[in-house]
Amino acid sequence: MSELVVGIDLGTSNSVISVVLEGEPIVIPDADGNRVHPSMVYFREDGRTVLGNRARQHRVEDPAHTIYSAKRLIGRSFSDPDVKLLRGSFPFPIVEAADGSPRFHLYDQLHPPEGISGRMLHYLRGVAQEYLGQPVTKAVITVPANFDEGQRRATKRAASLGGFEVLRLINEPTAAALAYGHGEQKRERVAIYDLGGGTFDITILQLRNDIFEVLSTAGDSYLGGDDIDNRLVQAMLNAFEKQYGYDLSGEMAVRQRLKVVAEQVKHNLSSRDSVSVQVTEYAPGSLHELVLDFSLSREAFDRRAADVVDQSIRTCEDALRVAGLQRAEIDHLVLVGGSTRIPLVQQRVQQFFGRRPVLDINPDEVVSIGAAILGASLVEVQQAPEPSSWPVMGGATMDTEGNLSSNAPPVPPSSRPRTSTQPGNKPAAVVEIDNDDSWLESLEAQQQARPSRGPVLIDVIPHALGVETVGGVMDIIVERNASLPLERTRYFSTSRDDQTRVVLPIFSGNSRRIEDNRQLGQLELTEIPPGPREEVSIEVTFEIDTDGMLNVRATDLRTGTQQFVRLSITGDGGGSGDAYDASELLM
Repeated sequence: MSELVVGIDLGTSNSVISVVLEGEPIVIPDADGNRVHPSMVYFREDGRTVLGNRARQHRVEDPAHTIYSAKRLIGRSFSDPDVKLLRGSFPFPIVEAADGSPRFHLYDQLHPPEGISGRMLHYLRGVAQEYLGQPVTKAVITVPANFDEGQRRATKRAASLGGFEVLRLINEPTAAALAYGHGEQKRERVAIYDLGGGTFDITILQLRNDIFEVLSTAGDSYLGGDDIDNRLVQAMLNAFEKQYGYDLSGEMAVRQRLKVVAEQVKHNLSSRDSVSVQVTEYAPGSLHELVLDFSLSREAFDRRAADVVDQSIRTCEDALRVAGLQRAEIDHLVLVGGSTRIPLVQQRVQQFFGRRPVLDINPDEVVSIGAAILGASLVEVQQAPEPSSWPVMGGATMDTEGNLSSNAPPVPPSSRPRTSTQPGNKPAAVVEIDNDDSWLESLEAQQQARPSRGPVLIDVIPHALGVETVGGVMDIIVERNASLPLERTRYFSTSRDDQTRVVLPIFSGNSRRIEDNRQLGQLELTEIPPGPREEVSIEVTFEIDTDGMLNVRATDLRTGTQQFVRLSITGDGGGSGDAYDASELLM
């Protein structure tokens, strides 16, 4: 029996699983024929769970125990400002765990966001195995392009909980481009506009036959259709208070029922000019009925959704700027995600790019299909070699707690660095490579000579990566939009005599100010041989693989020995005190 690799779009609102059979991608349905599965988990008091489409009804019946949109919290810390805003909109309690990450508190048990995603993946695995009639253990799983190291790490942990070996994490827009262009021998620039339930991504790609090179990516992990739903819910709450004098905003069950109504209104307004709805609720603490009759025009809906769409357009401008392109240089526009069915979204995006979007693909399924295509190619053939990376090097001095005084040269704005610096900060020879596409032309020639090869994906890192220096400034080690995989090396020296330990805070973000970025965790170097300050030089190499995952190694340049390195990630759900393993995935 041949080995199959499934492609999974693990979405905020919905998830989809696909596979390639006899060369054709197939979206796998459940026993009821559903191809799209709500990313919901309902917890019974006895520990059993209900998932997917069958969990949907429990969202209204028992909202306090029906978890949805867990992806918006995955890999985040409880203190994250965006998490703080989200906590007030959910009908289920969210508390802080011992490691500083958020937990869903249900029946005296704490469940991490990746545990919820793990259950959803376990469910999808069961759907696939029932449909295919064989075990399924390998997967390519998609993530928003804007996901950082902590969110990707948490997604991989969720996959492990769900019983999957992840062959590759692939960015959702890149997967959509793969489904759009694989095998079509296209040579064009494509913009993938991906607006889902909870996240937004825009990715600009260059397609050269089966080479998919990401030119830039940008996004927002807290922007999507959920935000539009929440505006409609608030409008209905305001109408109840105005008509009856009751403030129902603190009634979580009411908010959840109104959210279901808001989703229906949003869907109906995608094909109608107006909708009329009657909603019945009860006065708090009584059986007194509160009946709200209201109508909503598409124009009024558009006003409430406009700021979400405006924010996405500003992000598109950023992606074009980073890619160094004008709108007119985009050949095709592909819309991905259920929220792109909203007419206002289609109109504004078409107006911005000056292109009619591609309409012959299913926005709910295309990401999963692209992941399945990549999964099949990983099994059938060995991928073509990735382009090599050129390290950016620099120098810095650090104390025992990781405070740096850096004299490294500023990182050039180009996504492909021009210079390197050797120990002692003596500039090396400058190698101009920004306009040199010979490696890409060579790769394309290899693909044409061996058409049986699978697609080659050249993705980028969405956020710069760096360490904190004195004065609250981030010393950038890996620049934004650098091609993956990559390696960057920095040389550090101790700041006091006989220093044996260093702690470096690691940050991700696109600002030089630490306060504007997110701390991923910290890098700890120990067992440093004692020596005079500044004479102990340590080479620290940061590696980011094709999944966007960070690995670090350190070498004592005096002895050539590897130093002990520990990279602890903030808010990945792996802290002590909340054991959570695959045995807890009760169906």
